[in-house]
Amino acid sequence: MKPIFIQYPKCSTCKRAKDYLDKHNIEYTSRDMMEENPTKEELKKWLDLSELPIKRFFNTSGIVYRQMGLKDTLNDMSEEEALELLSTTGRLVRRPLLIGDHGVFVGFHEEMYETLK
Repeated sequence: MKPIFIQYPKCSTCKRAKDYLDKHNIEYTSRDMMEENPTKEELKKWLDLSELPIKRFFNTSGIVYRQMGLKDTLNDMSEEEALELLSTTGRLVRRPLLIGDHGVFVGFHEEMYETLK
């Protein structure tokens, strides 16, 4: 199965990740998270697969995150509440996400992408 590359096309980190995938001829299915935000069910599945803390799925450097004051309130939210919030807008989700047989990659870290070759 081809991995799903969930990204925001205007994001510089997403562009670097996409360039890496293309340069190394790694096939993927692309999805624009602003047009098709991950659902709560998808996020829950990916969270479980990744075994990462929910906070890693938040775009903590994003404007919406800061405007909502999530730095101060995220730790007090249940996982259910955090997933519900993440599913409301792609602007809250850390990007890019790469989901496939390799697992779930959150953000772009070249050393992680190296394992795809």
